[in-house]
Amino acid sequence: MASTWHEALDAAKKAGLPQVFHDCDTETFGACREGEPQGTFKGGVFSEHRCICMPAHLSAEELIEKEKKFRAENPDW
Repeated sequence: MASTWHEALDAAKKAGLPQVFHDCDTETFGACREGEPQGTFKGGVFSEHRCICMPAHLSAEELIEKEKKFRAENPDW
């Protein structure tokens, strides 16, 4: 896991993954495949987390701006 968009982009590049995400429930970042759910297993049950996923070809600055805009438009999310 990563702690910033910059680190998530590095992870995506190293792993050859097309997307990066910010898991808003755990405040972690990472890289993933398209459509790959993020979450945790607890007692054998998978709980999907609220994540903001974006293409890894964007710059960290673009990711930060897009997330800021999304959160401003969706304050209760």
